[in-house]
Amino acid sequence: MAGKRKPKRVIEDLAKPSKWRLQHGDFSEPTRDADPETGTPVAHRRAVDTLGQMLLNGTITPQMHEAGCIFRTLFRSAALDGIATTQFVRLGGATADTMSVRQVDARRRVARAIDALGGHDSPAGSCVWFVVGLEMSVREWAARRGWSGRPLPQPIAGGMLVAGLGILAMHFGLTPRSQAA
Repeated sequence: MAGKRKPKRVIEDLAKPSKWRLQHGDFSEPTRDADPETGTPVAHRRAVDTLGQMLLNGTITPQMHEAGCIFRTLFRSAALDGIATTQFVRLGGATADTMSVRQVDARRRVARAIDALGGHDSPAGSCVWFVVGLEMSVREWAARRGWSGRPLPQPIAGGMLVAGLGILAMHFGLTPRSQAA
């Protein structure tokens, strides 16, 4: 009596990202380094972010990329990403967490940048907030959030991001005003 044949098991190459991970974005070429603790050689792969991919495609200029990186850094410093952390040291009698001077300054700078984009409800302001600040993909922002809660076609959403990054580059002084006109 013949039994069922088991399918051949395919062994994935563990040195490469899995099929599941590749569907969520591309990776840069691996860089080879030594592990600082053991000294064994390792390959590091970096996931390519939206701004990096747009720079590689030639969709945005290096100044726009730098403006996006500045905004992302300010956004993280301002702690606007909504990720809550627990403090390991708790002081007795403390009722609320206080913000540091760095967070307050970063929040002011983020608010000025969003105002330069036209505010939170403007197309560029909403796109930059979610795509650059919260690191949502352009496709996800266009489908879920969009502008004023309406879904948008992805090419239009990408254009909004490019426009927003151009305004940010001028706002942060990376592009001279005479060049923008």
